[in-house]
Amino acid sequence: MAITFQYANPHFKLKSAANYKRWIKTVIHQHQKKVGAIHYRFASDEEVLSLNIQFLNHATYTDIITFDTCEGNTINGDIIISTERVKENANQLKLPFEEELRRVIIHGILHLCGYKDKSKPDRQRMRSAEEVALTQFIEF
Repeated sequence: MAITFQYANPHFKLKSAANYKRWIKTVIHQHQKKVGAIHYRFASDEEVLSLNIQFLNHATYTDIITFDTCEGNTINGDIIISTERVKENANQLKLPFEEELRRVIIHGILHLCGYKDKSKPDRQRMRSAEEVALTQFIEF
């Protein structure tokens, strides 16, 4: 199985896709799950908004949409990320773009691992898991 990255914006590409793949696999294994077919698409605000309206009936911009197709313990899914929204969020939070991007990338994986974020306790649990995962990213 594989983790793939697709880029809708020709001006954006992950700096080291191999590092991201290793990191994602590590986080999945730490949650006692197996890596299946995981597809990331880095898209525009408008593309993500369109998907949000079409599939989730939400007419709002968002940084990420995760489509879960997991089978048992095997993590499968499509994760669509608005690089525009991530950039705007990073600016508002006064964080480097790459740091916020990593948070969003792993946020999708954590959803596929079973984490939720609709209630305050769930959001706190998700944020805690994100923080742990972020400390494990290693740039080479």
